[in-house]
Amino acid sequence: MFREMRRKKQILSEGECIDVLQRGTSGVLAVSGDDGYPYAVPLSYAYHDSKIFFHCAKTGHKIDSIARNEKASFCVIDKDSVVPEEYTSYFRSVIVFGKARIIEDEAQARKRSNWSGKRMPL
Repeated sequence: MFREMRRKKQILSEGECIDVLQRGTSGVLAVSGDDGYPYAVPLSYAYHDSKIFFHCAKTGHKIDSIARNEKASFCVIDKDSVVPEEYTSYFRSVIVFGKARIIEDEAQARKRSNWSGKRMPL
């Protein structure tokens, strides 16, 4: 369904990916935006029970986009070290693909995380 990673030596194990997601606090959510253009937005997240939760406003571009198309990807950068003398960078990130949904029920939302308000698991 999804393309294989081109640089096989840099593939992280599932456990390493989970560690990155648990350590991180922010990432970039990408959805299908207005007029078919991609829409990517940086935001804070929480990782719990193999799900990613976002706290967000009840209206806006992100919510409208998810209502139209639930498919999304989310990227977290764990390491980004540029080494000029080696003409390289040491980089580690995790990209997840999934379907975003909005949790409308306040009690369910509070049960899922420590935040109040809207949440979108991916």
